[in-house]
Amino acid sequence: MSPITKSGTFPLGDRRVHRLGYGAMQLAGPGVFGPPRDRDAALAVLRAAIESGIDHIDTSDFYGPHVTNRLIRGALHPYRDNLLIVTKIGARRDDKGGWLPAFSRQELTAAVHDNLRHLGLEALDVVNLRAMFSAHGPAEGSIAEPLAVLADLQRQGLVRQIGLSNVTPSQIAEGCGICEIVCVQNLYNLAQRDDDALIDELARDGIAYVPFFPLGGFTPLQSSTLSAVAARLDATPMQVALAWLLARSPNILLIPGTSSVDHLHENLAAAELVLPQDVRRELDSVAKAA
Repeated sequence: MSPITKSGTFPLGDRRVHRLGYGAMQLAGPGVFGPPRDRDAALAVLRAAIESGIDHIDTSDFYGPHVTNRLIRGALHPYRDNLLIVTKIGARRDDKGGWLPAFSRQELTAAVHDNLRHLGLEALDVVNLRAMFSAHGPAEGSIAEPLAVLADLQRQGLVRQIGLSNVTPSQIAEGCGICEIVCVQNLYNLAQRDDDALIDELARDGIAYVPFFPLGGFTPLQSSTLSAVAARLDATPMQVALAWLLARSPNILLIPGTSSVDHLHENLAAAELVLPQDVRRELDSVAKAA
């Protein structure tokens, strides 16, 4: 049995995917801006991900911008029938790589068409609307108007399924009143657990939760407890952090990113780690100390 198979599956809308996927963000240049340092290496990682059994890739046309989607198309098109590509809209980049909201009807519509063109698709499998009310995580504000635009694009057949990113519970409730929400993508990892209650609520509703920065993002997780547990299990700290997320709730889908084939396989091996209850309780203390 491969590591991917051991991770299990969960529905992402009307499709079941393996719980270990791949996030393409790190394939762009430094700061998720500009081209990759090594294009051939980036293409090799994408191909290795698919050959390993990954059937769920997370991307966006504002990674680069336009870099990761073009790499995905260059490496994988024509796509395997079982490959589900999730993208996101709601932001744009300035000339220096800054992140800016892009919530107007014109901007959202253009973003969907850009993703379609650069990925080489006639319809996008899943599009996450990313809320950009704050530069520091979720912030309250109505998503009704931009989500209505995305729902209209869904009715046109350009988008199959819709998710939300960087949102609060009240925004999720608002979104569910407008259209079916198949996934939520928020910041969550072993040390940053503001969404604990939300994850359990979504699990009861059969909605996938996809943590971004599952390993801490640009500041990787650092914890003496995590390192000690990893040493006892003969694993790396990042493998333990991923295994903890897989054990946390069955609706969690992981999209760790990397630009290295070796690191990709290291991440996938996390599905083979079994964390006893006492170890999980020990790891829970990491969040309390953060």
